[in-house]
Amino acid sequence: MAERVGTVSAVVINVRDLEKEQKFWMEFLGVGVAREVPGFFVWLEPQHKGGISVALQLAEEIPEVRNPVHLDNAVHDLETAAARIVELGGSFVEDHEIFGFSWKVMADPEGNEFCIAQAE
Repeated sequence: MAERVGTVSAVVINVRDLEKEQKFWMEFLGVGVAREVPGFFVWLEPQHKGGISVALQLAEEIPEVRNPVHLDNAVHDLETAAARIVELGGSFVEDHEIFGFSWKVMADPEGNEFCIAQAE
């Protein structure tokens, strides 16, 4: 095994409306704010000790392409979670299934895609 150079501490999402996105991701993940640079950057709390957090960064220009990186999220019930995401201002993108494994692609209020799948 190679010697570690770094440790992933956060996944950063570039957003246009920091306040709206912060509210969405805090509700969806059930976390608070760990720290912030008001109006520019927000690091959300990890969901558990030592976990990776989601961070939001205000960006004036965001390319209009499918996200090459996205978050995968485990949920207790796919349909209930999808409905709650839509209730929070997100949207359903598409369903997928392969070899009996099903997941949904969802999007936050600005269209940043992420997946939800049944927790095992």
